[in-house]
Order: sequence, then structure tokens, then C-alpha cells
Amino acid sequence: MTDAVLEADGLSVVHRTPAGDVHALVEASLVLHPGEFVVLVGPSGAGKTTLLHALGGIQPVTTGRVRVGDVVVTEASEAEIDRVRRDDIGYVFQSFGLLGALSAEENVELPLRIAGADSADRSAHVRRLLERVGLSGHAAQRPAELSGGQQQRVGIARALAGSPRILLADEPTGQLDSTTAAQMIDLISSIAHEESLAVLLSTHDPSILARADRVLELHDGVLRGS
Repeated sequence: MTDAVLEADGLSVVHRTPAGDVHALVEASLVLHPGEFVVLVGPSGAGKTTLLHALGGIQPVTTGRVRVGDVVVTEASEAEIDRVRRDDIGYVFQSFGLLGALSAEENVELPLRIAGADSADRSAHVRRLLERVGLSGHAAQRPAELSGGQQQRVGIARALAGSPRILLADEPTGQLDSTTAAQMIDLISSIAHEESLAVLLSTHDPSILARADRVLELHDGVLRGS
């Protein structure tokens, strides 16, 4: 297998509260490689979102180390972390996270605008992404005019806009019916394999496990699997 694009070693997240310490993550370690679809499973409250946020540089860790490419995110400056989040990591959220005032095309284009990409290149890239997720005919529609599955497809296209090497998906099928959820997993899995994207997807849905290249289990902040 090719070199890892992400390595995490001994990640712990401890929240200090008046009632005592809450261990949201306990010495978690994992490796992600290009082109693999890894599923993170565990019940609600197990720490799945905390782990994804720690890997993406959103959640500070109490102890441990995360490396994305050549950057040790847990030791990097804010500017370096921002660059990694912009260039190397795409995010897909359970709540879709789309801007209601923007069309599907404009939502996907937004990260490219922020990055200062050329207008012509931007437009062509967005068209390709919408075609890739099966929404070529819905570019002008706003989120309220789209189904839940279509909104999540826009979210996936937006996450891919910056051509990341890693996709972190936090319960992306949580608001979808079972048929639409299966279609979404098919899409994410095919993107991982065809475009050499390292995908880590969290879920509490056991039906997704059969599609995974690897399965990691998280219970009470303790990660099992490799």
C-alpha cells in the first residue's frame, strides 16, 4: 500500500469540568492511506466527532500527534493548520452545512472563491464536480429546492472542490432514508477508490460496514482496529 496521508498517534482529548475530567478520546492511533474507504463505527457519544475534529485540526488535543502529509498538525501554527484544512482535507457533515441563499453551483464554488482560484477554472471545475455527484441538472437550485440526498451530494462536491487528499465524513447519512443512504455510500466509496482519496466516515449504521475496506470501532473514547 502507498504511503500514509494521515497518521495519528496517541490522541487523547480530556475536557475539564467541575464534576471532574471527561475523557472524550483515549490514546487513539490510526493511519489512513490513499484510495481506502475506512468506516468508524460507534454509538452516539462514543467520541466519533471528537476524533474527526482532532484529525482535521479543529479540536485541540490534550496529548498525541497528528501528521497530515509533511505537517504535524498538532504542533503547527494556525496558518499551517488553515492551509492543511483548505488544501488537504475535505469535510462532509450530517447537517449538510449548505448556505441557503446560494445555489448548488455557488455552494460548491465557495471554497474556490475563498482560495482565489481563477474564475474560468473555477466554473469548469464546479461543473465537473456536480456531474461527478450526479447533479448536473440542478446547478441553479438552492438547498431548499433539493432533496436531502441531493443536498448531501452538493456537500460532497463542495468537500472535493479543493482536490483534497483526505475526506472526513461525520455521519453523512444520518438524515437520509435507507435507500438514499446506500446511494450516498456507493458514491463516497467509488470516489475513494477511483480518485485515490483517503476517506474516514463515521456512522452508527451497521449496514455500512460491509462496504468498508477497514472498520474502526470507538467506544467511550477508546479506538479499536487498525
